[in-house]
Amino acid sequence: MNQAIPRAALGALALAAPAWGFAADAAIVEVVAGRPSSLPTHLPTTIEGITAAEIAEKINATDSEDALKYLPSLLVRKRYIGDYNHAVLSSRASGTGNSARSMVFADGILLSNYLGNGASFTPRWGLVNPEEIERVDVLYGPFSAAYAGNSVGAVVDYVTRMPTRFEAHAKVGFFSQPFDLYGTHETYTGWQTSASLGSRSGAWSWWLSASRLDSQGQPLTFPTRLRSQGGTPAASAVPVTGAVAGLDKSNLPWWLLGSATQYRTQQDQAKLKLAYDFAPGLRATYVVGLWRNDSVGQSTSYLRDAAGQPVYAGPVVIDGRGYTLGATDFNQSREGLQHLMQGLTLQQRSGGVFDWKLATSGYDYRRDRQRAPTAAKPAADDGGAGRLTDLGGTGWDTLSLDAIWRPGGAHQLEFGLQQEQYRWRQAIGNTADWIDGSVTSPSSGFSGNTRLRSLYLQDAWTLAPQWKALLGARFEHWQAWGGEKTVGTGAPVQFADRSEHATSPKLALGWQPSADWSVKLATGRAVRMPTVAELFQGTPGDNPPVNNPALKPERSWTTELASTWSLGPHRVRASLFHEDTRDALYAQTIAGTQPLVSSTQNVGRIRTRGVEGVFEGTDVAIKGVDLLASLTFADSRILDNDGFVASEGKLQPRVPRWRGSLLATWRATERLSASFGARYGSTQYGTLDNSDGHGMAYQGFSRYFTTDLRLRYAISKQWSAAFGIDNLNNAEYWNFHPYPQRTYSAELKFDL
Repeated sequence: MNQAIPRAALGALALAAPAWGFAADAAIVEVVAGRPSSLPTHLPTTIEGITAAEIAEKINATDSEDALKYLPSLLVRKRYIGDYNHAVLSSRASGTGNSARSMVFADGILLSNYLGNGASFTPRWGLVNPEEIERVDVLYGPFSAAYAGNSVGAVVDYVTRMPTRFEAHAKVGFFSQPFDLYGTHETYTGWQTSASLGSRSGAWSWWLSASRLDSQGQPLTFPTRLRSQGGTPAASAVPVTGAVAGLDKSNLPWWLLGSATQYRTQQDQAKLKLAYDFAPGLRATYVVGLWRNDSVGQSTSYLRDAAGQPVYAGPVVIDGRGYTLGATDFNQSREGLQHLMQGLTLQQRSGGVFDWKLATSGYDYRRDRQRAPTAAKPAADDGGAGRLTDLGGTGWDTLSLDAIWRPGGAHQLEFGLQQEQYRWRQAIGNTADWIDGSVTSPSSGFSGNTRLRSLYLQDAWTLAPQWKALLGARFEHWQAWGGEKTVGTGAPVQFADRSEHATSPKLALGWQPSADWSVKLATGRAVRMPTVAELFQGTPGDNPPVNNPALKPERSWTTELASTWSLGPHRVRASLFHEDTRDALYAQTIAGTQPLVSSTQNVGRIRTRGVEGVFEGTDVAIKGVDLLASLTFADSRILDNDGFVASEGKLQPRVPRWRGSLLATWRATERLSASFGARYGSTQYGTLDNSDGHGMAYQGFSRYFTTDLRLRYAISKQWSAAFGIDNLNNAEYWNFHPYPQRTYSAELKFDL
């Protein structure tokens, strides 16, 4: 296995290592053999990372996002194994509702989904298999001009494997989750398997991988009725039992009537990577990945009539009061997705005076259909009327030319041209057979496009042997066009084209007075442009309409002061950070509407102040024990919000004031290791006015403390086995949906 840049080198001493992993220009950063990161490790900013060997030994990684589980201040809202549409990445000053405030790449190819912002627009994690990861690096904050304003939270780069000789790998795993919540008492299981081959012959190298996941997740939603909604029972109302009493997120009494959105997910991934070296340092790389997902969403009623039969619709009597169940309270769904990713890169990486990279990528929703019935169970189980939502043709493309010029002496100049283009195509139609039928009539449709063109340049300037500075700026031109919505067979409502310009300066200063101590100060502006779905997607017929094509860009200034000490095999980092965001893009209630309507709007100002501490060490206390621990405090408050004045002075939703993580590994023998992980987050809120004070409930956002265990045994040079338990303490915690309860996993792996 190739070695990678150690976390200590990246996080503590990243003052002089050139971009793309070239040999260091001073003895400040230790860089050993391995594939380079696309992140700017030569800049005086904070970078953390984790290697493939650490992931395999220490983390129960069933999905690629699990590699981030214990990195400082990061949280992925992964609701179940295989979660493909709600696994949002959050960072220091961004919650799990803001997917567009971070950037995720795989070998420099964009995986983040900037078609929208929120739970439905998560990074395309499924196109990276945990077994192909060589290293994951994270840049905290918008401190490099090479990245768009979405970098305001964090930039994540997955570096995947390319072989230097013949390799073969295979893994099979099984997992099981006993789940006990409200009226649900079930065990949900699944399995996954993966295989990969790769080799190098002369100038050619190749990698072929495939994986299969079959997962049953726990219920994620629960039909409810507030007790106060009950009235005099209708004459035809059916007396039922089985409703579960509880309190909602605002501490109001309610009934939980059943469970829903319980997914059976089957995913396939296949990827081919080809590379050809035209000359030493000049390489062309082509990557193509296919990801397929088929899921079935089920629901179950807790309600039973006098004969013990489940009740799904119609008037009912609960505890003497009357309620009416709607046809879609107990939702069902079928989803069929097939997405294709491609990337082509031509790169000169010689480490000489001039290096460059030309890259293009595309992500295409080849097939993306979601089906749901409009009738109630059990009548809908075998078909019947429904809705079909088709996103076929949606996707994005990127094109970039980046270069580094080292004229000699104290300067290293970077500059580039970049373009990102997004297209949204959503058609919602009626169908006579929601399971297999075609569209019989249109219901609504939304479409539009955005494009971001950028020019950037920055200079990493070595002022003196112990000092390095960054001076940079990013110039952007953004356009939105072709936005329209339709209702039924009506004429399209078209939105005016728009454009914006933005300039984002970047400044940083690094000082290393000794080999074991560094200080870094960085500040940068980030402009996060509205996404195409935020502008044009909506629900026609609302008054006022949900669409908001006049959204302003979100503008942030972020500053970090970090100091790092290396104490032998140990590393300590302390960071102070501050973020001030104007016109933050947030979904909030529109004042004056009745019934209340929510849409994406601009929040005047959000300010975040915080401190982050990290400790990392080997042979901690006793030989063979590794420890990684972090603790973050963030006070993130809404200072100005004319559209929802009651939220002013409140905490930003989904950003806890305290969060921490710990990962300890003990190598008991050369073959056996045991790892224990813990993660903590304090009280948080889901609403802008913090009115949801009861987080330990469905639709709530709770504090959490959860622990994990992993045992790994090397059976032989080629074979290894692992057993893991996630949520060892079986904590119940919420992020609107319930997180998984105690989950057992086992895996067998072969490496040649």
